[in-house]
Amino acid sequence: MAVLPDELWRRVLEIGAIENSLNLLTYKDLCSLSITCRTLKRLSGEDFIWSSFLLSDFSQSRIQSSSAKSQYKLCFERDKEKKALAHKRAVLRIVSSIAEHSRRVSELGSKLGKEVERLNAAALELSNLRNVRHASVALNVWQPEIVRDRQKQIVEQCTVNVKSRTSALDMEVKLCKQQIAAFDKARRDEKSRLQAAKEQLASVMYHPLRDYNLPSSSSCSRGDECNSKKKKLKTSNLCKETLNT
Repeated sequence: MAVLPDELWRRVLEIGAIENSLNLLTYKDLCSLSITCRTLKRLSGEDFIWSSFLLSDFSQSRIQSSSAKSQYKLCFERDKEKKALAHKRAVLRIVSSIAEHSRRVSELGSKLGKEVERLNAAALELSNLRNVRHASVALNVWQPEIVRDRQKQIVEQCTVNVKSRTSALDMEVKLCKQQIAAFDKARRDEKSRLQAAKEQLASVMYHPLRDYNLPSSSSCSRGDECNSKKKKLKTSNLCKETLNT
């Protein structure tokens, strides 16, 4: 570092800061450079570098007479606070969505249970009516007296029209099965939405500084996120300490 003059290092930092379209140097990179040696620490705090970052990162801000680095820090904290509020709103929206999906899953489960009970009752009654019909047919053939009395008792206990009631119960069973299939599919779909909302909440909680004004989709895998978590936390702490100096 001592071999090269300050003008050369200043020019290198200036090129990296001004050519933002090429992403040569960001404020995070500058914060990292500032802790490498005393020369870069001194040069990285000069106003001409932070002014370029201020114009590129916060284009709506006007450069004031105060230190550009201090102004950048102020804008950085405001932007961080704005993102924190957006993050809180995003969390509340997703939590509300999870509650609604959970309520819907519970409601569909209750409807599904009632429909299953209705199907079982209809199937049981249909089975009894079929036994009555079989007993009625069996009375026309020879049977032992004890068996014949039992079949006659079954027929006499039935007070409804077996044929019409059987037809109605067959239709009811079919309708119940259709309703059960529909409720089961809707419940599975709702569970899928609930799981997606929970995963979205986990992603939002994992990235508290992401811009949540618009819904964003995570393009990287969960493994990549875990690998970069420590690096992001370290860089964030480093930038905060550098801005405070």
